Amino acid sequence: MVIEGEQAPGFELHTDGGGAIRLADFAGKAVVLYFYPKDDTSGCTKEAIAFSDLADKFAALGTAVVGISPDPVTRHDKFKARHGLKVVLAADTEKMVAGDYGVWVEKSMYGRKYMGVERSTFLIGGDGKIAQVWRKVKVPGHAEAVLDALNQLISSRN
Repeated sequence: MVIEGEQAPGFELHTDGGGAIRLADFAGKAVVLYFYPKDDTSGCTKEAIAFSDLADKFAALGTAVVGISPDPVTRHDKFKARHGLKVVLAADTEKMVAGDYGVWVEKSMYGRKYMGVERSTFLIGGDGKIAQVWRKVKVPGHAEAVLDALNQLISSRN
């Protein structure tokens, strides 16, 4: 499990639109990684729309927003098109990146235990270190809280 102040684990994943993304692509820039369980579920859709609604504000601060889930790229493409999403969606089908970030966890629903993604967000500074972590995220107001934390991170460095 990663904590604030540690170097963010590197990764390379396929993205919507047939692309690929590596953490190293953002060297010198801040990046928001948000992990979510599944495309087209209620909470995940609301979260993706919230980050998309603020995408221009994140971009104006030189920061990319990347959503990561175990869903395949083809599902990400449909999800993005259906909701007009403006964030990059990366496919962690092997759950390796989720494991590296400590968000692939045992969950329980109706007494049944299973493995899944714990909704979590990581703000990574331009130095590649974890600046802030949100675990067990509640969607309402979360994207705004991440944007506020980014603004504080940037102002603390100026």
